[in-house]
Amino acid sequence: MVSKEEVLKALSVIIDPDLKKDIVTLGFIKELVISGPDVSFEMELTTPACPLKGMFKEEAEKVVKAVPGVGKVHVVMTSRQANAAKRTSGLKQVKSIIAIASCKGGVGKSTVSATTACELAQRGFKVGLLDCDLFGPSVPTLFNIHNQQIKQKDKMLIPIEVANGLKVMSFGFLLGDAPAIMRGPMVSGYIQQLLHSVEWGELDYLFIDMPPGTGDIQLTISQSIELDGAVIITTRASLSLVDVAKGILMFEKVNIPMLGVVENMAYFICDSCDKKHYIFGDQKSALSDRFGLDTLAHIPLDPARSKPFDNYETNEVNKDFVDNLVREIGRMSAAQEKAPEVELTDSKVIFKMENGDVKEVDNLHLRDSCRCALCVDEYTGVKTLKRENISADIKGLEATQLGNYATSIKWNDGHSSSIYPFKKIDEWAKGE
Repeated sequence: MVSKEEVLKALSVIIDPDLKKDIVTLGFIKELVISGPDVSFEMELTTPACPLKGMFKEEAEKVVKAVPGVGKVHVVMTSRQANAAKRTSGLKQVKSIIAIASCKGGVGKSTVSATTACELAQRGFKVGLLDCDLFGPSVPTLFNIHNQQIKQKDKMLIPIEVANGLKVMSFGFLLGDAPAIMRGPMVSGYIQQLLHSVEWGELDYLFIDMPPGTGDIQLTISQSIELDGAVIITTRASLSLVDVAKGILMFEKVNIPMLGVVENMAYFICDSCDKKHYIFGDQKSALSDRFGLDTLAHIPLDPARSKPFDNYETNEVNKDFVDNLVREIGRMSAAQEKAPEVELTDSKVIFKMENGDVKEVDNLHLRDSCRCALCVDEYTGVKTLKRENISADIKGLEATQLGNYATSIKWNDGHSSSIYPFKKIDEWAKGE
């Protein structure tokens, strides 16, 4: 008779390309049952929409069937529910909640939010989209929904269902065309209602279209519900990138993991030459090098993106972006990497690595290496910060760990938007 050890050994040859470990070590295999020659088990992936789901199932069936004595193989694909057990009210059946933020208006955050939700709904997943911008709600316009009467059941708001079963809710449905004239406690009250008094039912993903900025509304959302991650939408323009750093710092301060950055309106393709023209400068300096986060997509300027989403049509850019996002959600939920410890001294910044290595970087060199939008011209990529203008007694006052990918340092010259990706530590330690 086939043993469980033989089956697990066979399955251990399957490596998750994102987590770099085999699926047995990662704990993906659940409820393994052997009945005579037949083998059945669950494979619990890190997120429902994992684009590798089909590959994992096919490989698992193949390697187990190759074990001598195995007859039929039955694999049930499931997924982890992250923070779902902690959720209450209308969110209690939501598996994963992702915030999509920009921290600056006008960069296309709501359009990207709608694109993400529509793409996953079209793939057959149960998806919701919550528009939390009280003063400039976008969902009614994006989905061409006007004069909609919101229904209630047992004091819970019922979301509107659009194409492919996507559920949407917006303060704009309650407000209509009237301006939102309110402040303070009233604002917080409406946000709490949107967060906790909508009956979403069972969802694989709920995407929250955050309002721009890093103020009361954003903090209320971040601290009122268990968010599984956040995505920052930006353009490469200097004003936008200044706010990217602020947004990253805000989410990290309230312990919400950052999933990545989306560069919107990155380029346009000329009708006559088919060349990509980058509006805010070329790709010489990747956003991942600047912030330590993966760039999930470079989205072009395209007239098709201005169409209402009530007749959503997918394309390769959208497919690739959502695949990258979903894989990052899965990777984040299973992340076991430990960030270096950061120690600030009068002359150096010391990075103590998980493997015991210690890397030391001179304060002056690290301050001079800042790549934020205040220290580098975003269009040309040329440094605007001059080394000779940095004080000789420069030192860090406070270091804030940003997930397992970077640290932010507040310097004694008043500069507080420096973000230093850990993958660059070796370069800085060598003086590069």
